[in-house]
Amino acid sequence: MLLGTAVAVVLVLQRLHVPTILAYLLVGVLVGPHTPGPIIDAAHLRPLAEFGIVFLLFTIGLSFSLPQLHALRHLVLGLGTAQVALTTAVVGVVAWLAGLPPAAAFVVGAVFAQSSTTVIERQLTEQREEQSRHGRLSVAMSVFQDVTAVPFVVVIPVLGASATAAALGGTLGLAMAKAVLAFGLVFAAGRWLLRPLFHLVAERRSVEVFTLTVLFVSLAAAAVTHSLGLSMAFGAFLAGMMLGETEFRHQVEAAIRPFRDVLLGLFFVGIGMLFDPDAVVRVWQWVLAGTAALLGIKTLLVAGIVRMAGVEAVTAWRTALCLAVGGEFGFALLAIALGAQVIDPEVGQIALASVLLSMIVAPYLIRYSHAIALRLAPAAAGAGDDVPLGLPSDAALLSGHVIICGYGRIGQNVGRMLEEENIPYVALDLDPARVKQAHVAGERVFYADSSERDILEAVGIATARLVVVSHDDVAAALAVLRHVRALRPDLPVMVRTRDETHVDALREAGATEVVPETLEAGLMIATHALLLLDVPLARVVRRFQGQRASRYRLLREFFRGGQAFAGGAFDGDGDRMKPVVVPTGSAVAGRTLADLRLNGVVVTALVRRGKRLPAPPPQTRIEAGDALVLFGAAQEVDAAERMLLG
Repeated sequence: MLLGTAVAVVLVLQRLHVPTILAYLLVGVLVGPHTPGPIIDAAHLRPLAEFGIVFLLFTIGLSFSLPQLHALRHLVLGLGTAQVALTTAVVGVVAWLAGLPPAAAFVVGAVFAQSSTTVIERQLTEQREEQSRHGRLSVAMSVFQDVTAVPFVVVIPVLGASATAAALGGTLGLAMAKAVLAFGLVFAAGRWLLRPLFHLVAERRSVEVFTLTVLFVSLAAAAVTHSLGLSMAFGAFLAGMMLGETEFRHQVEAAIRPFRDVLLGLFFVGIGMLFDPDAVVRVWQWVLAGTAALLGIKTLLVAGIVRMAGVEAVTAWRTALCLAVGGEFGFALLAIALGAQVIDPEVGQIALASVLLSMIVAPYLIRYSHAIALRLAPAAAGAGDDVPLGLPSDAALLSGHVIICGYGRIGQNVGRMLEEENIPYVALDLDPARVKQAHVAGERVFYADSSERDILEAVGIATARLVVVSHDDVAAALAVLRHVRALRPDLPVMVRTRDETHVDALREAGATEVVPETLEAGLMIATHALLLLDVPLARVVRRFQGQRASRYRLLREFFRGGQAFAGGAFDGDGDRMKPVVVPTGSAVAGRTLADLRLNGVVVTALVRRGKRLPAPPPQTRIEAGDALVLFGAAQEVDAAERMLLG
């Protein structure tokens, strides 16, 4: 009954573009004890659903290995501690002033201080922003909040027993000592046992054994922390961090994902079962006030803290909007407080409904965080500092120019070369200090987000000759490509990326060429090494050109002509480009490009009645007289030409 209801509700709400998490919460409400209809006993569901959080923290640990956390230690640890402490204190004081006892006010502050790693990670992944700066910072800080939930788990039951301050301090100190011990045990196992174990398992080439090993490791780590009286999720997170440093990280994540997704769904169903609509109706005004306080206070506090750490205004506001959501560990703390009778059941229902309502609103806050941040950022960044926040007033007069998205080290080099060639350009960047310095130097650089459609239109994309994405934010680059292909399908776009991981995705999104930074650095180092080893310059150049040509299509897309490339790296039967005119009466006329089986040959452009369409979509229908520009291996291009000509 539970799974059938979940399938039906999730399918319906997904068609309405409602986040899946909210669908699971609705399932819990429908099958819970507080609504008419079938009732499923939550007591049997809760222990199983808890493993959803365990596996979630395990997969998050895979993405945040020890070296990464060490690199982020100043931001994550400092910002995370400040956010949890300040939110608990501010919300607690507000709740105390509203009439709650000090212990209950502290619980409400602790519950509101937590943020949902699940909601944040899932929504960022759907938007392809999980690797963006605000995405990684939000997830890292939310994970740290989960770690800070450990002392709260210890403190709240002690509050219910009306313990003295000395007893409370002793209990908290013992919990911290246990956390250090758990970290030491998992760290030692990860360093000396996990890598050899997974090497041994991988040699068997058995998916079943590998999956069993992943489950064993994650649950064994959870059992270690649970035996010490700590959260199971904390142990799983530590194990994930250890495995995140190994070469098995991606396969481990793939093996655990099905278990994580199903059990997380059950967890949110269990949360939905706690919701009592009748009780909420009686205190709806307090629920709205609690939700407003939760979202408002956390947004302002996080934005201020992140901004003080030196992070740019837009990123600070986007991070704050992501972390404003209430969290699943808040539900766990609330359940402990209710069990220890630290908080009144009616107050608990208000806190529960407030966190639930924030989780309903949160996916939309995260989805539109960029538009909201752009409205809030100018005031935070200080428009009075002469930062050129506005766009060029002569945008309508721009023509034949280059749009540079990102004005860091690479963007500035591109701009200077364009300037030497007297090619006009406009650069966009989100670093106010950098933009101000460049503007003072007389360069056409403006504070704006290039991933916004309106911004691209404002800088004259309609008349531009080229777009260069010189930053390494993949999510933003994909957004730029999406808008450019909608506004100017014929406009070439060059994208820089850090390595070759996202090359295929960027090309599929419409990038004319993708240049991996690490590949270029490797080629340059290898070239200089060969020269220092007295390899003849001509041979080094041929090897260099050959390596580039094998990866970059633009360096291979040349019409051969006569002897233009004689003796160069482009000789032989390698890739070539050739235009073919479809004759009248050809059998392919009227068919789509997708219908043609060109065996690896790419149609780079279609020319029809003098108009050139680069990278035509697969559904384009071919007409007699069309010129198809084919690119691929020589023999395959010849075979495709024979087919087109009949």
